[in-house]
Amino acid sequence: MPHLTSTTAGTTSTGLRTALGIPGYAHPLVAPAQWAELARPGTPLDWVVLNVAGGPGSRPDPHCLEAAGRLRGAGVRVLGQLDLTHGARDFGDLLSDAHRHLDWYRVDGFLLDRCPTDRTALPEVRRAVTTLRAISDGAHIVLGHGSHPYLGYAEHADQLVTFSGAWSDYRWSQVAEWTADYPPDRFCHFVHSVPRGHLEEALRIARWQGAATIYFTDRTDRRGRADPWETMPGYWDEIVSRIGTGVSE
Repeated sequence: MPHLTSTTAGTTSTGLRTALGIPGYAHPLVAPAQWAELARPGTPLDWVVLNVAGGPGSRPDPHCLEAAGRLRGAGVRVLGQLDLTHGARDFGDLLSDAHRHLDWYRVDGFLLDRCPTDRTALPEVRRAVTTLRAISDGAHIVLGHGSHPYLGYAEHADQLVTFSGAWSDYRWSQVAEWTADYPPDRFCHFVHSVPRGHLEEALRIARWQGAATIYFTDRTDRRGRADPWETMPGYWDEIVSRIGTGVSE
């Protein structure tokens, strides 16, 4: 399994390994080729999110079972998607979804999507993370904030998604100062609507801002009417080549 090498805060050591974090493609039934592509040996993946139906779904899905099994067989870490709904999610429901992900798909951890960012919500998120680690030893926990949260969240997760949005915002974005106290392998950036001609610039911004797990795509959200993450970018082979050969470093 690809792993990320920590570096001293604020440096761009050649030891830094950039890798792809996949936010979750469309259901394997409608996107079988894309899921199969993720299991191809040598693809520089950190993890892949499995989102069956806004979570694990109500019953085991054979297509998702097959896709998750193929990824695990290829040594790829699979994360179950859990929706925190910005802190409004019932704790019992969240835990029930986590158990389904573990029992059915044997996930290696969780992406806590729509995670709150404010200080007041931190105790409840910390409770969720602590419980998830208790029911799944060694679980890899990613907090899907989508923006920079209160710095205390960094102490309770393996990784934080500190940017999720459009290229038009990313190219002018600023990194929070407190992130310099942590290595790049703690941070993830998801950016949609990135034109092919700006791919190298996007990779450079991620490196400057200290994010080692990334996902860039030319797909758009059509002004909020579409999910830009559900299909592979048109330049998938190019981004895999750039990251896999260390061109982005």
